[in-house]
Amino acid sequence: MTTNEPQKDLFNLQGKIALVTGASRGIGEAIARLLAEQCAHVIVSSRKLDSSEAVCSSIRDSGGSAEAIPCHIGDMDQITSLFDTIKAKHGELDILVNNAAANPYFGHILDTDLAAFQKTVDVNIRGYFFMCAEAGKIMRKNGGGNIVNVASVNGVVPGHMQGIYSVTKAAVISMTKAFAKECAGLNIRVNALLPGLTETKFASALTGNPAILKQALTHIPMNRSAAPEEMAGTVLYLVSDASSYTTGACINVDGGYLTV
Repeated sequence: MTTNEPQKDLFNLQGKIALVTGASRGIGEAIARLLAEQCAHVIVSSRKLDSSEAVCSSIRDSGGSAEAIPCHIGDMDQITSLFDTIKAKHGELDILVNNAAANPYFGHILDTDLAAFQKTVDVNIRGYFFMCAEAGKIMRKNGGGNIVNVASVNGVVPGHMQGIYSVTKAAVISMTKAFAKECAGLNIRVNALLPGLTETKFASALTGNPAILKQALTHIPMNRSAAPEEMAGTVLYLVSDASSYTTGACINVDGGYLTV
């Protein structure tokens, strides 16, 4: 039996409020723009208000809905302030995309100093954890929501000269599964995106060095790096009704890197 009734748009986010961290550039910006295109109201967050507001302005100029709230997720007081502002202004949060990250050290793991270690852990583990927890409390009160943590393929296969960063991204993968397991009964789904080599300022130590890039591409079957926009579609899937039975998943978007 066939029907001419219109099918539900599983990817439409009309009426949803989404928070994207590290959204002033790169993968975070691409995610924020795509969620806005799918009718979500997007809270663009990064350490600097002016760069976040520039992305918001562009989204609004394109017909989307966005606002900027600055937050350095390595600072617990700023995390508290961010969620206090969201609760006061909106009273709800449907989507969190944890994308902001730190990778201050590129070098041999034995030479990692305490300052680089602490900064990476404070942002990538403590920051992600309490962003998930604070968002989850709002979602629990309002009947559910979706969280996506941006991890990395380095959390599965440690990146060369990226020891502490890789350790923290492995923690994000484990964290995602822990939150997913305990929050499933609250109608809160928690999943992770594992990007491979992507053309961003964050990855410029790799993509900006021709010798390192050439070597890296030998391990990627698609033989190229990704554009930030190629990460955003997976996040849209994970925060939409299209993935309604998906939680605790860690999806590789890596050009085949982890198959080698």
